Amino acid sequence: MDDTARQCFTVGVFQDVEWAQRGLEALGQEGFAPESLSLISRRTPEAAELVRRTFGVAGDVMDVARIGSVVAHGPLVGALQGSGGDLDSTGIAATIRRAGFQTHDGYIFETLTARGGVLVGVRSEPRAADALAVMFAYGGGNASIGAWAGRV
Repeated sequence: MDDTARQCFTVGVFQDVEWAQRGLEALGQEGFAPESLSLISRRTPEAAELVRRTFGVAGDVMDVARIGSVVAHGPLVGALQGSGGDLDSTGIAATIRRAGFQTHDGYIFETLTARGGVLVGVRSEPRAADALAVMFAYGGGNASIGAWAGRV
């Protein structure tokens, strides 16, 4: 995906897999479809199980710059990969503009994920504020809404 086709994402980082599970369950209860949700986490058995339970798939395993081995799934991952598939080689901070965020936001998301946090994203422009409220209510740190196409 190129920057002109940018989608709106709401992103937050939960402190660990347990908190991310609570947040993902709450998003589901609020009507966010599984195909609108994304997850990026350092690769652990617990994170892999969360991806399997939430999405019914094993998730992608990749080695992301400045984080290490991660398990990832969802539309945010595709947006960050871009047409060049460079998320793994350049990292979240370098690719986050594709999801409507500034580079400094990406550094925060990247650092928190590298420290064991679980990055959760929601693609839902019409309900971005709802997604943000759920993330804050369930412990999604540094949660924010990316800018819509053409604004970053």
